Amino acid sequence: MNENYLPICTECYAVRVEPHRARAMRPICMGCGDKVASRTKRTIVPMHKSNYLLITNPEDLKGINNKGGLHK
Repeated sequence: MNENYLPICTECYAVRVEPHRARAMRPICMGCGDKVASRTKRTIVPMHKSNYLLITNPEDLKGINNKGGLHK
């Protein structure tokens, strides 16, 4: 990809986006990508004898431990 044809970051509109990031639906530069990722709050929780679960709402964490009893 030629540098003249690389898209401009859709967050800061100041930097041309790297070629591997330019193929994204909404191309943003590495610096803006870090800022956007730090604004998103998420936690990965291991489930008992199961898989991992991505939690974005803190209310979902309440009562997730099966040893803790009933939570209302």
